[in-house]
Amino acid sequence: MAPQASKVLIIEDDKKMSDALVTGIRAAGYEVFVANTAEEGFFLVHSQKPDLLLLDLTLPRRNGLDILSQLRSEGKDIRVLILTSHNTVDDRVRGLQTGADDYLGKPFSFPELLARMEALLRRFSSTREEADLQIADLTIDRKARSATRGGEQLDLTAREFDLLLYLATHSGRTISREMLARDVWKETARFTPMDNVIDVQIARLRRKIDDPFPVKLLQTVRGVGFNLREPHA
Repeated sequence: MAPQASKVLIIEDDKKMSDALVTGIRAAGYEVFVANTAEEGFFLVHSQKPDLLLLDLTLPRRNGLDILSQLRSEGKDIRVLILTSHNTVDDRVRGLQTGADDYLGKPFSFPELLARMEALLRRFSSTREEADLQIADLTIDRKARSATRGGEQLDLTAREFDLLLYLATHSGRTISREMLARDVWKETARFTPMDNVIDVQIARLRRKIDDPFPVKLLQTVRGVGFNLREPHA
């Protein structure tokens, strides 16, 4: 049985194949979305935030490896299982090196597909929910929803912890205010920007995680956003 609330996105241009996958995967208890082009796929990745992507490599106008490469460059926290007829050793190596989590050649056994999906989601859920994050001397305990720096407990509000966790999960990347509004505040339909609200929360977070310490981790990238990283990164 699929974990509750697991979302699966299928990017597959063969309608007969995608229809069969949707029917079987939905019957196994997953919430399923389908896209037949790369453009549709990117829209659904950002709007539905799926847990798992089933990705065909042969798509019109843009191939699956290009999609995978862009998702990884954006730091998207999603498991990717490639489903393709391109199934040589070189194909598999290229797919895994580009950022796929698993690779299954066509034709395939549907029970095997479900087993691989469940294994990926189980491993991903365990890692995402329980593993601590470490940036320099800053430690974030996801499970306890707490953070320490230099061994000192940080007194964070729920919103500050969510903000810190998001920045830490994407450590080393510059995060825009639009990304924070969408992914931390879950605001997708506002008519006015949230820049002032976000800047206030960033300032409060910085006072707690940086001001008492000589080494600063939270950087402002002027005109772009924010970056939480180790000083040498």
